[in-house]
Amino acid sequence: MLETTQILAYMSALMLAAAIPGPGMTALVAHSVRGGAVTGFTMLSGLILGDLIYLSFAVFGLAVVAHSYGGLFTAVSWCASLYLAWLSWQFWNHNPEAINIDQQTNKRELTAAWLSGFTITLGNPKTIAFYLAILPLVITLDAVSFQTWGLLLVPLTVLVLVFVGAVFIVGALKIRRFLASAQAQTWLFKGAGVIMFLAAVSMTARMV
Repeated sequence: MLETTQILAYMSALMLAAAIPGPGMTALVAHSVRGGAVTGFTMLSGLILGDLIYLSFAVFGLAVVAHSYGGLFTAVSWCASLYLAWLSWQFWNHNPEAINIDQQTNKRELTAAWLSGFTITLGNPKTIAFYLAILPLVITLDAVSFQTWGLLLVPLTVLVLVFVGAVFIVGALKIRRFLASAQAQTWLFKGAGVIMFLAAVSMTARMV
């Protein structure tokens, strides 16, 4: 079982890492502005699932296996970098249009938002760096049992990410009316595109 100091250190480190604007939270704000609270929290659930996968990798030693098979790990990293670059292009070339903030979001849009959150997390260098590099410095992973993972780390991770994500979503909803115009949408999505591109460049720079 983890000590209280380790639990607090983990929660603090995760909250700080999540709160620093990156591809995930940037996309979360953009989707929340376009689709509202339901779309935002749907995307957030996808983001959280991606985090839980990396948490599991770190806890159960799969990160060590990944690093042992350097070629496979490098290939996955390149794919993630290319995916972020593709997202950057998508956001930059997004066709802006005024938003009807009273319009209901359909199931297809919600599914797309969830999938976007999930895949962005898997390709987010900030998330990868936290769970595979920073987390082992915060928690003694050798002492983490399956029970500790399932009954402590997973709930704490969900709790922290829901809290941080909710802050970003509520903030986006507060300024939603101001960002509903086509011009505001242009700046919002181009800004998101720049952040995605910088994330892709950062990941590529680590591999060359």
